[in-house]
Amino acid sequence: MIKMILDIDGMSCGMCESHINDTIRRQFAVKKVCSSHTKGKTEIIAEKPLDAEKLRKAVRETGYEVLNIKTEAYVKTGLFGGIKICQRKKENF
Repeated sequence: MIKMILDIDGMSCGMCESHINDTIRRQFAVKKVCSSHTKGKTEIIAEKPLDAEKLRKAVRETGYEVLNIKTEAYVKTGLFGGIKICQRKKENF
């Protein structure tokens, strides 16, 4: 699995995020896509790397600009992989 992080210029609200997410879902085989207008980033999880130029073109046609694309390996964690479990200290009564 691959995680692609796109730096995107031009997103200013939740609708911008939706436009980008919908465009990527329609045009590419992805497992997950999530955008943040406050961070200016879109994260994509896919089985294999997506074509960077096609991604840039799809986002540009939506009205935004991809500034940078970073690709890294994605390791899927278990159901509770990201949750920290708190343990209480037992007290004697």
